[in-house]
Amino acid sequence: MKAFFHVQHLLGIGHLKRAATLAGALAREGFEVTLASGGMPVENIVPPQVRLVQLPPASAEDASFRHLVDASGRRVDEAWREKRKSVLLESYASCAPDVLLVELFPFGRRQLGFELAPLLERAAGRALVVSSVRDLIQHKPHRQAEMLATVERFFDRILVHGDPRLASFPLAPRLGDKLHYTGYVVEESAPAGNAGKGEVLVSAGGGAVGRKLLETAIRARPLTFLRDRTWRILAGTNGPDLSAFQQEGIVIERTRRDFTTLLRNCELSISQAGYNTVMEALQARSRALLVPYRGPGESEQAQRARLLADRGLVEVLDEDRLEPAALAAAVERAARRARPSPGAIDLGGARRSAVLLREWLHG
Repeated sequence: MKAFFHVQHLLGIGHLKRAATLAGALAREGFEVTLASGGMPVENIVPPQVRLVQLPPASAEDASFRHLVDASGRRVDEAWREKRKSVLLESYASCAPDVLLVELFPFGRRQLGFELAPLLERAAGRALVVSSVRDLIQHKPHRQAEMLATVERFFDRILVHGDPRLASFPLAPRLGDKLHYTGYVVEESAPAGNAGKGEVLVSAGGGAVGRKLLETAIRARPLTFLRDRTWRILAGTNGPDLSAFQQEGIVIERTRRDFTTLLRNCELSISQAGYNTVMEALQARSRALLVPYRGPGESEQAQRARLLADRGLVEVLDEDRLEPAALAAAVERAARRARPSPGAIDLGGARRSAVLLREWLHG
C-alpha cells in the first residue's frame, strides 16, 4: 500500500509534526509513505522510514497568513507557483499512490489552491482521497459552501483528528458518513529516562509567536513557590534569542528530542495551547498551564484550552492577562492540581487513522 501525504506549515511547525506522526503510524501499519512538505525544512521531525519530499519551501509573511513568502523572504510569484506545482505533481506521479492524504485542505490552506486543485484532479478516480484535519478549525461561514463543494467533488473521506466527546467538528452534520473521528494524534509513548525530573518546562512549539510567554515565565519564576526548581525554557527552532536571560536555575535551549520524556518527568508544563504540545502533555499526564496564542483572527488555541479546562484537565491563563504576577498565580494553581487521569480523552488517533485507511483500501 502506497500513501502520498501533502502538508504545509506556515508559521509554526505543528502541522508538520502531526503529519509526521501520522506518516510514522502509516509506515508501521505496512504503508510505503511519501510525505511532501511545503514549509521551511525542519530537522529530525520526519521518521526515517518515511520518504520526505521537500517542496520549494514557503512560509507565511506574517500572522495574517495573507501572503506566502519563499525561502529568501520574498513574496511568491506566478513563476514560483508553477515550479512548485510541477515538483509536487512529478513527485505524486513517481509515487503512484493508493491513497492521497491532504492536510487541512479544504478547511484551510486556500492559498495553496494553485497546486492542490491540480493534485486532486490528478488523483480523482485513481486513489482514495482523504482530508486529514485537526480537531478545531477557523470556521468561516461565508466559505462553508465552497468547502463542502470541494469535499463533494474530490474527497472520499475526512479524518478528523479529535475526540467528539470533547469537541464536534464544525461541519460534521453536513459531511455525513464521509467524516470519521480518529482520536487525537500523538506519539504513543515517551522514551524512558529521568531527564527533566522535577523541573518546570516552558515551551512554545516552534517558537515563532512565543517570545512573550517565554520571557514572562522567566520573570515570573522568582514569584512562585517553584522558584527553587530548575526551569527549562525551550525557545523553539523559530524562536527568539533568550541568551540575555541566562541565569542560575534557568536552562535555555532551542529544542529537545526527548521533549515527551521531559513532559512526563516535569513538575509542571507551561506552554501555549497548540495541538501537538497539549496532546503530548496529556499523554504524559503532565500538570499543564496553557496560555493560548491569540493572533489576528485566531481562536483555535483558546477554544481548545477552554474545552480542556472545563473538563478539569488543565489550568488556563488568557494571553491578554499575561504578565509575571498573573502567570505566577496561575503556576501556583496548576502545580497543585492532580495529574490528568489516563483515558480522559482519546489519544489513539495516529494508529486509528492508519487502520481506517488500510481497511478502506482493502474494503
